[in-house]
Amino acid sequence: MIDTHTHINMIEVTPADDIIKNAGNYGVDKLIIPAASTSDFDTIIELTNKHENVYGMLGIHPSEAKEWTDDIITRIKKLANKNKKIVAIGEIGLDYYWDKSFNDLQKEIFIKQIKLANELRLPIDVHDRDAHKDTFDILKEYNRGSIVIMHCFSGSVEFAKECIKEGWYLGIGGVVTFKNAIKMKEVARAVPLEQILLETDAPYLTPVPYRGKENQPAYVKFVAEEIARIRNTTFEEIDEITTQNAKRVFNI
Repeated sequence: MIDTHTHINMIEVTPADDIIKNAGNYGVDKLIIPAASTSDFDTIIELTNKHENVYGMLGIHPSEAKEWTDDIITRIKKLANKNKKIVAIGEIGLDYYWDKSFNDLQKEIFIKQIKLANELRLPIDVHDRDAHKDTFDILKEYNRGSIVIMHCFSGSVEFAKECIKEGWYLGIGGVVTFKNAIKMKEVARAVPLEQILLETDAPYLTPVPYRGKENQPAYVKFVAEEIARIRNTTFEEIDEITTQNAKRVFNI
């Protein structure tokens, strides 16, 4: 298995080395760490250099859009060109849940980072919270050839199908294991398995049976098991196909 979106640099209780080792014990062979702000960049580079099976993304989360300066583009270019284990631009996108006062700035920074991903020929890892239409419309208008991953997908089956038509991938994490997550279970059942990626978004959104505790990449196994149950197939099939999807998307 590959955890395609895990903030192990934000897990406070357990050291990164132990987190990575535990993931391997659960059958999680590779981890991809996204950035949320520039303060994450150095740690991500350090972890990718230290661990053979750890990869990274660089980008600015929409909630951090106010920190943006165009110097960040230069910095990401330099780091990505130097370190081939930077496999995507992310996580980037729109978040209208907490604060709608700077939506226009979020859109501006999202577009700049899409163009950066296109220039670097890297995938785009998208954060979309309560902003489905604007996120979709901006990607349609500005993306020029980068693979799109809808991280922690939270839309309807209908929206999922629109994303699938565009050739985008859906990141599915611990929410699918929640008893009342009916919509997410419907998405996991309806979309082609060839366009699903597994993720944890650790340390957040911990799956059952550890819900309420700090998440970690090892627990992506429970996401795979729940998708297998929903689709009436085997864990081994989910493991095999989603792993191949991740290798193809991130070129790892």
